[in-house]
Amino acid sequence: MRKLIIMAILAFPGILLYSQNSIPSVKVQDLKGKSVQSDKLLVTGKPLIMSFWATWCKPCIKELSTMYEMLPDWQKETGVQLVAVSIDDTRSSAKVAPFVSGRGWDFPVVLDVNGDLKRALNVINVPHTFLFDGTGKLVYQHTGYAEGDEKELYGKVKSLKK
Repeated sequence: MRKLIIMAILAFPGILLYSQNSIPSVKVQDLKGKSVQSDKLLVTGKPLIMSFWATWCKPCIKELSTMYEMLPDWQKETGVQLVAVSIDDTRSSAKVAPFVSGRGWDFPVVLDVNGDLKRALNVINVPHTFLFDGTGKLVYQHTGYAEGDEKELYGKVKSLKK
């Protein structure tokens, strides 16, 4: 059993070495192709929801659509910001801007085509949503999406105001 545990630790060193407590600083691109540092996505003093998604991921689209509907109320009460991070690769990344435009999403969307931000935050599956406080400290995360998850997320956002 001890050997099995040691082998598991050696097989997945990134899990132990690269776990993040704050927004990492890696390059991503906005939808116009401009390079952006991921840690600059935080508006200082305001909580940030960072949601990893893909155009082919139905639960991701449902989660982002639900958050988008609620976002004006959430922002009014807490000032929370939402940034969607697309993990679509180079073959499908050209579809992201038209996809976002077609849905009317007006929150920031960035492309993580090389997967640098995804790796820095140990994102394995999408949707994967992070909540950072106003200083950029990671305070909550969840993977997957089930109806009602947004209520739990918003509860966590509201708790940051205290």
